[in-house]
Amino acid sequence: MNIIDIAVDEGSTLVFQINCLAVGIVLILIMVLLFLVKQCSKYLNKKSVMINEFNLGIGNSSVKLSYNKKDQEIAYKIWVELSTRKIGLRFDEENDVIKEVYDSWYKFFETVRELLKEVPANRIPYASKLIDLTEKVLNEGLRPHLTKWQARYRRWYEKELEKDNGAPQDIQKKYPDYTALVADLTETNNIMIAYKELMKDIAFNNKL
Repeated sequence: MNIIDIAVDEGSTLVFQINCLAVGIVLILIMVLLFLVKQCSKYLNKKSVMINEFNLGIGNSSVKLSYNKKDQEIAYKIWVELSTRKIGLRFDEENDVIKEVYDSWYKFFETVRELLKEVPANRIPYASKLIDLTEKVLNEGLRPHLTKWQARYRRWYEKELEKDNGAPQDIQKKYPDYTALVADLTETNNIMIAYKELMKDIAFNNKL
């Protein structure tokens, strides 16, 4: 079935004949194809999760984060980092060493920043909300504690080690602002654990 027939009549004139039925069928097929593409697009992007910023400790509002397979890849990498470092585990005041906790937090901060930099340009439209949320967790959830406490504590701890051969857990309790530091550390730790669970929910959602 030809859509257009071209012929030359007896007077050497080109004659174009359009098959209306064929044109109609082609148009219908195009419309069906566009509809299917649109529906697939909606399906791939329909997953979403409501994020309560107050519960994460990074704000006072709720944000609807839509995500798809591309976001899941990023979330999985972040979840692995959170799950394999002290930053994703609850602080144990009796056994954890604050210096080691800070080492873990700082390394996580650097690693996640590099992960975000590696997101290809063609993925940014899909992952922009996840990237924004992650940057907010880092800058408003993790950075304030590290800025306030890390350098001061490390300087004190290094000097204290020179004159005290005791267990690190016992030495750190002698820090002048130990109670305030641990309270802030625990609060920050809880933010990162909540964030870890959010990344897990996104990374392992197999309903997409």
